[in-house]
Amino acid sequence: MVSSNPSKSYSYIVSWTYGHSKKTIEIRTSGKIAPGTTEIPFSVNLREPRENIVEKFYETFHGTNINIQYLLTADIPRGYLHKPLSATMEFIIESGRVDLPERPIPPEMVIFYITQDTQRHPLLPEIKTGGFRVTGKIATQCSLQDPLSGELTVETSSVPITSIDIHLLRVESIIVGERIITETSLIQSTQIADGDVCRNMTLPIYVLLPRLLMCPSVFAGPFSVEFKVCITISFKSKLAKAQPKSDPTAPRLWMALERLPLELVRTKRDQFSC
Repeated sequence: MVSSNPSKSYSYIVSWTYGHSKKTIEIRTSGKIAPGTTEIPFSVNLREPRENIVEKFYETFHGTNINIQYLLTADIPRGYLHKPLSATMEFIIESGRVDLPERPIPPEMVIFYITQDTQRHPLLPEIKTGGFRVTGKIATQCSLQDPLSGELTVETSSVPITSIDIHLLRVESIIVGERIITETSLIQSTQIADGDVCRNMTLPIYVLLPRLLMCPSVFAGPFSVEFKVCITISFKSKLAKAQPKSDPTAPRLWMALERLPLELVRTKRDQFSC
């Protein structure tokens, strides 16, 4: 949509970029436009049926070190005496239905248990001596359109619990020279219990996945994007109040952790757009 002086001559060019590739099409030849607002509808095929493109269209993803973005730029050249007009916006890419697997039935659920013996970091003496046991199950393969689901039960705990949280983590890896650099960062935290929960009561796990911050698990040549789910149990401690809050998934003396891999997929039943 453009609004301009009708006395000037214009041509309308749209280009889009994916990876290191760029395509440009002319959607209207040079000429004049009428006063006021002019709408120019257009449509483009990102990939022609017989076109041989080596690069794959990975889904849109906004990470810490890796971003998969697709940009659409509209240019209006206006001759030598006038500056060209230009606007750029991002559009979202999701996998086409043809390349997608069927919905996994049933979803892969993993049984987990968290005790003082499963922790690889030091615990407060009262927590380690008294002991605790938390069991449950959670999906380790999940559709992007579905919530992360599961359940959790606190069977025993000698020290009162203050909070139980589910953290979504992204694991980004890139190849630099002959090395692989990997960084794990927090995407989202969801509290499923506040305070000392009743023993032997099943707590549901239901976490909605943020679309732009997550994508199907990617294992490409120069980079990879993986995901994990971290279950944290915080116990009541005076030391916790005195410590500054930073990374909620970092090992602490008053916390128990369990990290599980999370494979994200898109299935044929999921709606897609591009």
